[in-house]
Amino acid sequence: MMAIIGGTLFELVIPSVSEYFSAPFWHVEFGVLGLSPAGLVCILFGTVLGGMIGYPLAPFFTGRLRRFSVWVEVQLGKMPTRDVIAGAIGLFIGLIIARLLGDSFSMIPIVGDYIPIMFSIVLGYLGAHIMVKKQEELAAVFDFIPRFRREMARAREVRASSQVMAQPQQTERQYKLLDTSVIIDGRIADICETGFLEGTLLIPVFVLEELQHIADSADSLKRVRGRRGLDILQKIRKESRMKVEVTEADFEDITEVDSKLLQLAQEVGGKIITNDFNLNKVAQLRGVPVLNINALSNAVKPVAIPGDLMTVQIVRPGKEHGQGLAYLDDGTMIVVDGGFRCMNEVVPVEVTSALQTAAGRMIFAKLTR
Repeated sequence: MMAIIGGTLFELVIPSVSEYFSAPFWHVEFGVLGLSPAGLVCILFGTVLGGMIGYPLAPFFTGRLRRFSVWVEVQLGKMPTRDVIAGAIGLFIGLIIARLLGDSFSMIPIVGDYIPIMFSIVLGYLGAHIMVKKQEELAAVFDFIPRFRREMARAREVRASSQVMAQPQQTERQYKLLDTSVIIDGRIADICETGFLEGTLLIPVFVLEELQHIADSADSLKRVRGRRGLDILQKIRKESRMKVEVTEADFEDITEVDSKLLQLAQEVGGKIITNDFNLNKVAQLRGVPVLNINALSNAVKPVAIPGDLMTVQIVRPGKEHGQGLAYLDDGTMIVVDGGFRCMNEVVPVEVTSALQTAAGRMIFAKLTR
């Protein structure tokens, strides 16, 4: 490196020293290299001199350079990859701007050759620093376009659905929206098979996501209910006489699943099938038609007949002394008289009575042993 620097420096001083070579031979230029013998001697002398100076200094500078490279590697290793990439992009942008500005100032006398270098140092540092510090805000700015496109696509989908539903519809295009509670309950599958319901079952994707979340729950009772709901959906799709559709329509500005379901029902002009008492009341207030499976069941048959035998697991104490509570897979509560002493055990019970209302159902039983 020092040899190259020495040769370059002595090439610059060729015009100054060539006057000391008076013989015409020293000033004859070679056609290939474009150098005179005097210039060639200066370059060779500078190269040899630079090499002689650089050879003893090489270990010192090599060690310093090696330690500097290790330090840079360690510092980059401590930085998150995201910051490194952002800094590199900022440095690249800063150097491009420095090049554009430097060309404009390079014609200034004396300092013109040094201005592009200063611009490169300053703007390169500023570009890297700003990009690392403001990467989150800049990412949000660049994410605006895809987010805007998603919002426009959703608006077009909802508008298209509204236009379709605003036209005179045949019976098979009348949507029935299922919520999580009625899917887990399971009776909707049997009702669909009977042919009492007409139209198309519409299952929103956010309801499927809620079912999957319940099925992945750490609570064993919730996990069983979630998996039961997914199995019921599979049964409906395979065995039901009704047409089943899954819609990708979602509302990112709404967090509650019930609120999303009500909004979708209003936009497509459908009816909600549910067992949720609170959802039933809110839907009535908002003018959304609701089909309540519990109300239907209460009107046609009892849930349990006194004398029926079943096997349940007592999972928690009841409100009254000595009572224990158990649950069916669909979430129905069973109040077992004397079940407190069999806590966390699987026991046979006999149904003594059942209470069925539009808000839900409850079974009362007693131990058979």
